[in-house]
Amino acid sequence: MTDNPAAARALKRVPIFSDLSEQEIDEVAKLFKPRTFEPGETIVREGLGGAALFIIASGQADVTVAGKLRATLVPGNYFGEIALFDEGTRTATVTAKDSLECYGLTYWDFRPLVERNGTIGWKLLQRMAQLIRDYREN
Repeated sequence: MTDNPAAARALKRVPIFSDLSEQEIDEVAKLFKPRTFEPGETIVREGLGGAALFIIASGQADVTVAGKLRATLVPGNYFGEIALFDEGTRTATVTAKDSLECYGLTYWDFRPLVERNGTIGWKLLQRMAQLIRDYREN
């Protein structure tokens, strides 16, 4: 059983992790750390580098692209999953709409797990390929 059951439950809803076993989900969930953001605080900024995935536990956050509101995220939503793999630039700005509690997982915490566990890495790679294929078909 994981040390972080709430993070494990939330992680199961993130598509790139959906093919992992319960044990593998637990291994990843152990790496999550609680993060709190104040209303109006910018969590990630469009165009800047990123290195973390966030899953919202409570509160809401606004997503803007080029200054235009694109979505409001609520508990269970997530953002930043691609940053776990490439530390690339963010495609949107995410700002806490109210007091926001998240689970955060950084690239530098996640990478060693994937390097040690090829099965997890392979499942993630296959799932990402499927998500890309699905995106292109729609």
